[in-house]
Amino acid sequence: MAVAPIYAGSFASLTGMKRPKNAPKKKKSVSPLEDSDDEDSAVETLSASDAWMFPVMGSGVLFSLYMVFRYVDKKYIDMMIAGYFGIMGTLAVAKTGLMIAQKTIPLALLGPVKKYKMAIACEGKDVYRMSFSVIHFLLLIVGGALTLYYTFTKQWIVSNLLGLAFSVNAIQLLNLDSFKTGMILLSGLFFYDVFWVFGTEVMVTVAKGFDAPIKVIFPRDVIAFYQGVQGISFAMLGLGDIVIPGIFVALCLRFDRHQSWLANPKGDFRSTSFAKPYFTACFIAYFLGLVTTMAVMHFFQAAQPALLYLSPACILSVLITAAIRGELSALFAYVTEDDENKEAEKKTTSASSKKTSSRSQSPAKKPVAEPSSTPSSPSSSKKTASKRKPKSTKASS
Repeated sequence: MAVAPIYAGSFASLTGMKRPKNAPKKKKSVSPLEDSDDEDSAVETLSASDAWMFPVMGSGVLFSLYMVFRYVDKKYIDMMIAGYFGIMGTLAVAKTGLMIAQKTIPLALLGPVKKYKMAIACEGKDVYRMSFSVIHFLLLIVGGALTLYYTFTKQWIVSNLLGLAFSVNAIQLLNLDSFKTGMILLSGLFFYDVFWVFGTEVMVTVAKGFDAPIKVIFPRDVIAFYQGVQGISFAMLGLGDIVIPGIFVALCLRFDRHQSWLANPKGDFRSTSFAKPYFTACFIAYFLGLVTTMAVMHFFQAAQPALLYLSPACILSVLITAAIRGELSALFAYVTEDDENKEAEKKTTSASSKKTSSRSQSPAKKPVAEPSSTPSSPSSSKKTASKRKPKSTKASS
């Protein structure tokens, strides 16, 4: 169940890649489910500095939630959670449903569906543009219905559906700018997870007390659960254990596309038909790490920090693949297009500032008087001659 949002979110993240200059433009879409106004989806890029701060900020948020659960009445917490996740859950389900509809509904069936466009302008310039159809509204209704059903029933399957929808959208939205950043993030959260699970009760307390779709839960004994046996315990996997490795797996897929386009810059850049060695290796490593986590959890009947197994699995799979293919230097040199543009701007700015400073520091040349082309008057020539005549010295008597 946890690998499905990683797979879907990774391929959805490809829409955030900038089209190379030598790649042909995407053909205008005629589907009412797609917006062809913006070829590249908006994403949030995480840098190395963000990765260093992630465990610190996460620890602060986690401990704050722990204190809230201890000292605030649970009914007020449930009201805030219901309001927030009611809105976000509706949007997440609608967007995930739209992704599925775009890939599964044939274009022939969408012929009668009309596409509408809306734009918000300020002083003659478009500030926001969007396109929508009846299907968009139907998906919003479905998302709202699922969210309301979960709010009043707390049914665990619906909770999982909402959690998986959150995961898909998060993996699509969050991009790592480089493999260095990804490895810093996974390494930092490795120690974060180990400390808060093994060292304290905080992580487990928050996970069990936070009655919201922020985790994927399932019965430890599925057969006994459906036979109606009472007292069956549930295993849980936090969405962070899906999203954090998921954005690293998505980075591997984007790197595969980048390498494939460099080797053969032909055809459609938006096509998903390219070699995927890094994505395949990291995806399988995540799956095996997840199986190991579940096995250890069932064996010891105790909570386990999933990133203890997932982080090394993802990092080592990528490094081993790059070493076998002889692409370690290319792996660590790869950065996202936005980061490349920023570096180019920095170089241009620094070069122009150096030129400006060198001009300001160079000494000003003294003006040289040019000889006059007009003939001088007799009086002026006499004055000049008198100035040039050496002074005579008086002889002493």
